Amino acid sequence: MTEISSMIDMDVYSEKALLIGKVSDIIIDLDSGTIYGILIRESNPALVDGGAPISVPYRWVKAVGDAIILRKFPSRVRIVTGSPN
Repeated sequence: MTEISSMIDMDVYSEKALLIGKVSDIIIDLDSGTIYGILIRESNPALVDGGAPISVPYRWVKAVGDAIILRKFPSRVRIVTGSPN
């Protein structure tokens, strides 16, 4: 079992072995101890518009070892700003 704190700065890869970024924080429900997501503050601009910060749902995580491998990840993440009208 991996300690949560050891996941900080770990590389995160898509199921296609594309580097998404490094874990900068973990999103946890302290009451239940459930991990909800991993925060990547500087994402790969080839995958995420402008290299924007993203939160990846923990249910997408396939494996945690020397790196984190995801089960799935969109081919491109577009960042939408402003209110939807």
